[in-house]
Amino acid sequence: MNKKWHVHGALAIVGLIYGGNYVIAKGVMPDYMSPNAFILLRATIATILFWIYHALTSTEKVIRKKDYLHFAKCAIFGVMGNQLIFFNGLSLTSPVNASIIMTANPIIVLLISFWLLNEKISWRKIIGISLGAIGVILLVLNKEVSIENDAFLGDIFIFLNATFYGIYLVMVKPLMQRYEPITVVKWVFLFGTIMIIPFGIFPITKVDFSSFPTEIWSSIVYVIIGTTFLAYLLNAMALKHVNSTIVGYYIYLQPVFATFITIMLGQETFKWEKALFALMIFFGVYLVSQQKRTKNEEAPN
Repeated sequence: MNKKWHVHGALAIVGLIYGGNYVIAKGVMPDYMSPNAFILLRATIATILFWIYHALTSTEKVIRKKDYLHFAKCAIFGVMGNQLIFFNGLSLTSPVNASIIMTANPIIVLLISFWLLNEKISWRKIIGISLGAIGVILLVLNKEVSIENDAFLGDIFIFLNATFYGIYLVMVKPLMQRYEPITVVKWVFLFGTIMIIPFGIFPITKVDFSSFPTEIWSSIVYVIIGTTFLAYLLNAMALKHVNSTIVGYYIYLQPVFATFITIMLGQETFKWEKALFALMIFFGVYLVSQQKRTKNEEAPN
């Protein structure tokens, strides 16, 4: 029971981190840094941190040769494609649009898990995901939703990002059963960073780092340490103990935390209907997380 609550607590922290990321990352791009340059900086520093953390905390060294290809495939969807598409999309669309579109992620994870892992789709899980999606959409619909052409293109990118990340959560699950979470993440990020270099190496040479004010440096640190290092590590640890659908579902908490933060900062006013929508999302979390694990999920792959 304690382990269960630790896992859900870790996923809730990830939701809180990502909840602030939409606005914080948006403030850096494109005025101070292009999306591709930001991604290369983010992935490179995060990779170094993951390798240092592994060296300090793990003794796991042996990797099966055939798994290196699996790490590379996960890097395509979980690092290179996922991050490049998300940041380029976020630079074009609004944080509100992005948070609504990301509600597709748990549905995508559920379908891919059924297709690749034969994970059972129960009515309880469908109701939980649907209830959460409705709660998220209602929660953010009172804000300004953009329908401009550039925003529409950004929206398409965000949807592709949701798809890529959903595929990653399912693909990486067998590796999480075989290795320590930090081992998986360090190799996935190493391959992902190498893949990002061709896209970000030229844009990053044009960045004038000396012109960055303190708040921009703070945003960059938040994205690298919080949204990348901590969030990926906590998600990886959670995947060791729960299925991909539950991890994917926690994306619904992001707009809840984002709304809570803006209310605390006085940027929004509290309304009882917002609390109701948040309760819908949390009840959806309960329904999804109550699923019994299948034999396929319990056995190492």
